[in-house]
Amino acid sequence: GVGLAQDEDTPTITVGSKNYTEQLILGEMLSLMLEDAGYDVDRQLYLGSTAIVHEGLVSGEIDTYVEYTGTALIAILGQPAPTAGGDGAATPASTPTVSAAEQVYNTVAEAYPDEFGAVWLDPLGFNNTFALAVTQETAEEYDLQTISDLQGLAGELTIGSDPEFSVREDALPGLEETYDIEFGTVQTLDVGLLYSAVAEGDVDISAAASTDGRIPALDLVLLEDDMGFFPPYFAAPVVNQELLEQYPELEEVLNQLAGLFDDAAMADLNAQVDVDDMEPIDVARDFLEDQGIIGDE
Repeated sequence: GVGLAQDEDTPTITVGSKNYTEQLILGEMLSLMLEDAGYDVDRQLYLGSTAIVHEGLVSGEIDTYVEYTGTALIAILGQPAPTAGGDGAATPASTPTVSAAEQVYNTVAEAYPDEFGAVWLDPLGFNNTFALAVTQETAEEYDLQTISDLQGLAGELTIGSDPEFSVREDALPGLEETYDIEFGTVQTLDVGLLYSAVAEGDVDISAAASTDGRIPALDLVLLEDDMGFFPPYFAAPVVNQELLEQYPELEEVLNQLAGLFDDAAMADLNAQVDVDDMEPIDVARDFLEDQGIIGDE
């Protein structure tokens, strides 16, 4: 870990998170690193949707949380996604071109200080993009490999969606428009129930997050985003700018996660909670100790 904060005048840092597993794990990681560096931490985890957590950051109710570049660009800043490859060729969403990933990061990093009084720190390394998941059986029955394969078929299908996915421009509405499909029924479910719903046949297809550990655990198939609709969603901590200016050493503490994760590593951590029933704080602590970032308790 990095050096301990000075005892006198050490602020209590409020760490927030959205309301799903990956966010709880990452929120605990930020909290544990801060505590290890000598700060008091007020955990405000599982606050709710993107809009709620972002509003908490802007209003000063929380000091830091982990956000995703594409979410910040489209859902928060209301800017258009970078278009798929300049020559019209689509890049699969799971492997966005370096330039697209950098372009989105740079755009949000430049906008946040003026717009929201917040700063983007270094990306953690993984891209948690939206995706559509089906069972192996459904993929075989309808010969589905790409999202384009749903054309002419979507009207017969029920899609499971969490409340955010069904309304966000970078999610269902934009997806249906880009691919010229319309699902027969949209069934809104809690984000934690989507995977079991599609695995058990309650819905035909489901919104998914590409780093969710339940996808391999339930043997689900992700359809390729062959038109490159979904933007890059690289995760990085965002921090209150005023706090960072007052305590610049916070940047070094929170940037210890930079580049440590690829998609598979994050999916594995998520699975430890969602499949193996571990507590997010234990998964976070084990990872940080394995990486030598914090000392053993």
